Amino acid sequence: MAIRVAIDTGGTFTDAVAIDDASGAQFAVKTPSTPDDPSRGLVTGFRKAMAAAGRPVGDAGALLHGSTVATNAVLEHKFDGLGLIVTRGFRHMIEIARQSVPDGYGNSFFWVKPPRLVPLHLVREVPGRMTFEGEEIEPFDEAAARAAIGELAALGATCIGVCLLHSYANDAHEARLGALIARDFPGIFHSLSSVVLPEYREYERAMTTLVDVLVKPYCRTYLDSAAREVRADAGDIPFLIMQSNGGVVRHETAGEKPVTMLLSGPAAGVLGAVHMASLAGFEDVLTLDVGGTSTDVSLVDKLRPAMTSQAMVEHYPVKTPMFDIVTVAAGGGSIAWVNDYGQLKVGPRSAGADPGPVAYGRGGTEPAVTDAALVMGRLPAALIGGELALDAGAAEAAYARLGTAFRMPAEEVAAGVFEIATANMVHGIRQVTTTRGRDPQAYTLVSFGGAGGLFATDVADFLGMRTVLSPLNPGNLSAWGLHVSDVKRDYIQTAVRRQSTADVAEIEAIWAALETRGRREIAAEGIAEDAIVLTRSADMRYVGEGHEVPVHLPEGLRGELALAFAWKDFHRVHDETFGFQYEGTQDVELVNMRVQAVGRIHRPRVEEAVRGGAAAVPAARRPVYWRGQGWIDCPIYARTSLPTGLALAGPLIVEEYGSTTVVPAGWKVMPDRYANLVLEKLP
Repeated sequence: MAIRVAIDTGGTFTDAVAIDDASGAQFAVKTPSTPDDPSRGLVTGFRKAMAAAGRPVGDAGALLHGSTVATNAVLEHKFDGLGLIVTRGFRHMIEIARQSVPDGYGNSFFWVKPPRLVPLHLVREVPGRMTFEGEEIEPFDEAAARAAIGELAALGATCIGVCLLHSYANDAHEARLGALIARDFPGIFHSLSSVVLPEYREYERAMTTLVDVLVKPYCRTYLDSAAREVRADAGDIPFLIMQSNGGVVRHETAGEKPVTMLLSGPAAGVLGAVHMASLAGFEDVLTLDVGGTSTDVSLVDKLRPAMTSQAMVEHYPVKTPMFDIVTVAAGGGSIAWVNDYGQLKVGPRSAGADPGPVAYGRGGTEPAVTDAALVMGRLPAALIGGELALDAGAAEAAYARLGTAFRMPAEEVAAGVFEIATANMVHGIRQVTTTRGRDPQAYTLVSFGGAGGLFATDVADFLGMRTVLSPLNPGNLSAWGLHVSDVKRDYIQTAVRRQSTADVAEIEAIWAALETRGRREIAAEGIAEDAIVLTRSADMRYVGEGHEVPVHLPEGLRGELALAFAWKDFHRVHDETFGFQYEGTQDVELVNMRVQAVGRIHRPRVEEAVRGGAAAVPAARRPVYWRGQGWIDCPIYARTSLPTGLALAGPLIVEEYGSTTVVPAGWKVMPDRYANLVLEKLP
């Protein structure tokens, strides 16, 4: 049987997990990321994983991949060469935006608009117009369109976004404009809003289209490069890319619409966390994914990850179906520094993979969170199975210098850095819990990522949570999560229809057309007909409201029954979301119809890892610093040596390849039958 390899590219490390379909054996490896060209780290991880499995690369049967390359392109403000074409009269669309000021209009005196994705001199208008029902009221002017494209090209545009008024209802003008760009300027990347987001609200549609075309050169280039290298090694094997909605597609499909990759890596982590939580018997969980650059958190109720179709990437709105994940700038590479007011800060700048923390010995001079963990004795002398040696002396010297500003020893400053980083992570969790009416104490914290185990109990104590779950190989869980993903695509059609006047046959025809397209395109991904599942939903609101809520339809409902369910269930969803509803007194509008097409694929089995033994023997002991307690001589356990079901009380540290779990006093840890570590707060 073939080996499947899954690779997650992070800001600091590229993680890979190879699984043998025949035996179920799993092999986890890490390699430094290569931000200048992510394909190099990806291919290195692929080859390293196959070597760990003891098999030639030619035995690989499939490659799955998730990354944050698309997000990083936006965060790094790589906007050069970006142009926009709009309908005549809408040149200032992204300048006007939504006229909203963060934190209310009381902040308007101090607030400065973020950098525009496209400066005004790189926006062009073309004649031609559709109504909201898709009727042409002004013909498309091809001569003016060719002139507009030529002007943008002459000004240095290498990527052009196209967003014409009401193209969601009729894409004829946009399709013609796209054909002109492809024919006359084949070297220019372009994205059409009718393809990227066939949904009303011009500003959000334009911004999503611009983000899509902005990241297209980066994603296509590194994906195509990686595909060539992999094919040279392993032949024409499936190369599947994780999307933000938790599903995978072929790399060619992802490259055509890369905006769907924005939360690619974090989404895979959520899937892995949910799968392992279900095996451990937990249904309601909060995921805490702490990497080298950032921390991603999400809420999962009844093993269903929260979804959203509206997100912000830095200051820019993006509308595409995705897991509802909040990212905060706190990770192992986050740099500790002192601001102009003498305050200790952590992040948002990160040491990343190059040069990395001071302890990596690669030229880094600014102390990072990883250095703080080493100073406090919470990390071993080398990471990733001994491959990356750490310079404890350099880390301590860096924190000693930082401590002079506060007249504090290195270990005390390092402990303060940990507290600040923890508070940043807690802020992210509160954004998905308390601000939305959820009590974090009702959830289990699933901790993963290379640095997740360092912070898990601190975060839990901060929030009053009593249970933490650490899956096996937590540093590689996002890569492992790719193995439990399905092929998935989302489809949407705007059609504003009121309940009082709706035509059931018309609405059913739109849903049916979306399903037909979904079934066809999922089948084209190589999925068997009997493995395809189609689900319907709708975005709905009361007449007069400005925003919608999603209503999900039970599988199998069609025609009049489906629509009747949607009209009825909307009131319940609205009440749960906003705390009120107007059933029987207010007309309802259906705004967007959606279909999600899912192709079920093989999932690896998770073998039980029952290990006997009446006691656990520490592999070593070392001094570990705890704020308020000082230095304590702590036992260090190898995770693979802990007997199943045996509870150990902290303080202690559990080490494994790619991750370290800290168990402080007042907590106990117990491995379960699936090799998860279950940490519980003592009474």
